[in-house]
Amino acid sequence: MHGLGNDFIFFENLTNIEIDYSSLAIKLCHRQLGIGADGIIAVLPSEVADLRMRIINADGSEANMCGNAIRCFGKYAYEKGLVQSKTFRIETFAGTIIPEVITENGKVISVRVNMGKPNTERQFIPMLGDEKEAIQVPVQVGNQEFRLTSLLMGVPHTIVFVDDLKSVDLLKTGPAIEKHNLFPKGTNVNFVEVVSRERVKLRTWERGAGATLACGTGSCATAVASAINNHTGRNVSVELQYGQLDIEWAEDGTVFMTGPAEESFSGEIALNLV
Repeated sequence: MHGLGNDFIFFENLTNIEIDYSSLAIKLCHRQLGIGADGIIAVLPSEVADLRMRIINADGSEANMCGNAIRCFGKYAYEKGLVQSKTFRIETFAGTIIPEVITENGKVISVRVNMGKPNTERQFIPMLGDEKEAIQVPVQVGNQEFRLTSLLMGVPHTIVFVDDLKSVDLLKTGPAIEKHNLFPKGTNVNFVEVVSRERVKLRTWERGAGATLACGTGSCATAVASAINNHTGRNVSVELQYGQLDIEWAEDGTVFMTGPAEESFSGEIALNLV
């Protein structure tokens, strides 16, 4: 499945069979030697919600949350009959996430997700530094200075506002910021070009996955950072390479994300052959 090009291999494991998802992800997510994906999503039973989601990045590391994956998960769960209601609860390492599927003729055409509230305090991102929050922090990366705004949106995100996305060397600058010593656990990196008060363009370097075509939590973090820095209002359309996500940062602090999810193909694989 994919959410605007951010793609995942889904494994339905409602009997909770023991699987080494980390090793599996490294092998299957390889785009030349495996199926190819940004990560693996495990569909699991939950004792506190309707279902549980685990996210394993292509490098074998595990993520707390993923916005594109949660939309795909919502579509999968509803269309496969694992849930009956159009609004349900998914357990993640970032807490319980509540998607609402929007349907047409019985098919999910988009998913609106309550993504929770962002946390802008450095200690929770985590990000080193004396100030309580990290807003437009000047940081030297190589021979360039960037101004970083960082926050926690289930996972850590750093936003860099640029005049022109085409001028960004994503493959070089992304990992340099991701692994900067300011971030003891690393960070996702979002380069943002502001188009208007209602629209921005985004390219993301994801921690554990590299350059991806879309990032849901990154889009949410970008909308929040754009409003904090007075580039936009609280309702923002985030333009990605294969479409857009609509983000609303409500007055109570909750972030809502609405966007598509698609199934690419399905099949079987013998795990003992991997």
